[in-house]
Amino acid sequence: MIELKNLTKRYGRTVAVDRLSLSVAKGIIFGFIGPNGAGKTTTIKMMGGLIAPDSGRVEINGINMGRFPEKAKQIIGFIPDRPYLYEKLTGMEFLKFTADLYGVDQESFSDTAHAMLERFSLLDWKNELIEAYSHGMKQRLIMAAAILHDPTVIIVDEPMVGLDPAGIRMVKKLFQKLAAEGVSFFISTHTLSIAQDLCDRIGIIHNGRLIATGTLDDLKIQANASEDDLEAVFLKITQEEQLGAQYSQISKD
Repeated sequence: MIELKNLTKRYGRTVAVDRLSLSVAKGIIFGFIGPNGAGKTTTIKMMGGLIAPDSGRVEINGINMGRFPEKAKQIIGFIPDRPYLYEKLTGMEFLKFTADLYGVDQESFSDTAHAMLERFSLLDWKNELIEAYSHGMKQRLIMAAAILHDPTVIIVDEPMVGLDPAGIRMVKKLFQKLAAEGVSFFISTHTLSIAQDLCDRIGIIHNGRLIATGTLDDLKIQANASEDDLEAVFLKITQEEQLGAQYSQISKD
């Protein structure tokens, strides 16, 4: 379970994330969408413990990230949009390195790693240097590493970048399977069709503030929209928010 409570982050005078509060229950796939510069990446980094909020807190299964970062990170799988890997390692060596970081049982590591590599169609490349992998292969390897330790929460930034249609389909099915087993997902994406197809609930962030959250039906009601297309609903909500902000500024002036 994920809890974000009044999360705020500033960069100079810019408020990147503004008092953001939301929760993701066990077994829920939560989609996080918004325009460029809305605060999605900053939120993801605070959730993963990569940067500290100026105020507010992140709780993962009741563990406060600020107070107990190592304990919280132990139950998180983190999948970035751009995989940063040690390219002089082989795929298997990278999984071993990751397993050691998370304290994965040594006796079961080999079987688990082989199963992961097979699941992500990387078994034939297990002894090849990562520098020889394509971008899609690197993305699949980072996903394998992220779930190697059986996390209860998985945080994903643009999960389908670099994947071919078969890879996208495989990842969707995997995420749905893990969610059915009780894993909570927080997925940030620009690909609204992915969010619509995959996510149980969706949050829309704009100018650092969470302006809408709920199921697609909930968002349709908020937008007073009849379309079943998330893109149309998203554009209507964000455009109305922008117009409201402009009107407020004019009133102040």
